[in-house]
Amino acid sequence: MNVRYRVTLTQDERNALAALLSGGKQPARKLKRAQILLAADAGVSDEDIALSVGVGGSTVYRTKRRFVEGNLERALSEEPRPGAERKLTGKEEALLVATACSSPPSGRARWTLELLADQMVKLTEHKSVSRETVRRRLAENHLKPWRKDMWCIPQVDAEYVARMEDVLDLYAEEADPKRPVVCFDESPTQLIGEVRQPIPAAPGRIERFDCEYRRNGTANLFVFLDVHRPWRKVKVTESRTAVDFAACMRDLVDVHFPAAGRIRVVLDNLSTHSAAALYQTFPAEEARRVLRRLEFHYVPKHASWLNMVEIEIGVLAGQCLDRRIETIEQLTAEIAIWERQRNAAGARIKWMFTTEKARAKMGRAYPQPRVSSDPRQRVKTSVRSY
Repeated sequence: MNVRYRVTLTQDERNALAALLSGGKQPARKLKRAQILLAADAGVSDEDIALSVGVGGSTVYRTKRRFVEGNLERALSEEPRPGAERKLTGKEEALLVATACSSPPSGRARWTLELLADQMVKLTEHKSVSRETVRRRLAENHLKPWRKDMWCIPQVDAEYVARMEDVLDLYAEEADPKRPVVCFDESPTQLIGEVRQPIPAAPGRIERFDCEYRRNGTANLFVFLDVHRPWRKVKVTESRTAVDFAACMRDLVDVHFPAAGRIRVVLDNLSTHSAAALYQTFPAEEARRVLRRLEFHYVPKHASWLNMVEIEIGVLAGQCLDRRIETIEQLTAEIAIWERQRNAAGARIKWMFTTEKARAKMGRAYPQPRVSSDPRQRVKTSVRSY
């Protein structure tokens, strides 16, 4: 190995290399070159540097040579690699990106790599553009025009903020057995039966099941979750009408929390989730009796993520429902076992989002007040109770 390339770093260069290695996201090759230069400056032999850094001896030699013949920047950077030049120029790549972000041609639901390659031939002077060229340029720009995401963007207005902070303040309260906070929601699930018996797993073989299945209808899950203690309850029903909702609210008052003075219920804006549902189901005296002990707190529209029970429904789906369950009786039995085990384990949702964090992260989206914050001004607020 040629030893005439001796590395002697200045103090500024040592500090720059130390800073490069101590923080920030950098390519692995660049970090290895920095380690080689620091070791060579300390007098370590090429063989020991190659062994400790995990590179070949030729890499150590080339890095030292590029530093001596050039400078620190040249030693750390990549040399031009052999191979053909990029087919698309910068302007043509920009045209490709713009085309991929535009509407697809008539008769097509989305752009494909082949369609984009053909379109680039029409828009440029190239006689041909390969599918792989298009794929690489799109990957560099993190574009996947054949994929779409559906997203609901809520309007953050005064009502949105008021409901959000109301719910977050409930979550932040200390536990009060006389005034519990219960999150409520519902989720449909399909009843799926097997057409052919699955083959169980064995050593060296995973479980196998037939792609064909039998649909046996649907069921509905009403899920209750206590915010401040490890308790949840899942009620399985065949429907999710206003009558079913009213029955759940009466169970909440008479069965699950008979000693509570007032139950604060966090729920979404489904049309059946209202006090009117109880009057549609029970006599007026019974509906009023139940409602006197309930206090509904609605999450903002398009903000079901604020309802803590949504997380619990996800846990239920992943731990219990991620399989084929044939009948409503089997579904009820399996969920009951899951519910008992999770309650006995003391499982709780650790909610981290607070009103203070909401104001810090979403402050720019908050509505601007029309009056200054004068302590002498009083604003009346009301809670929807019955």
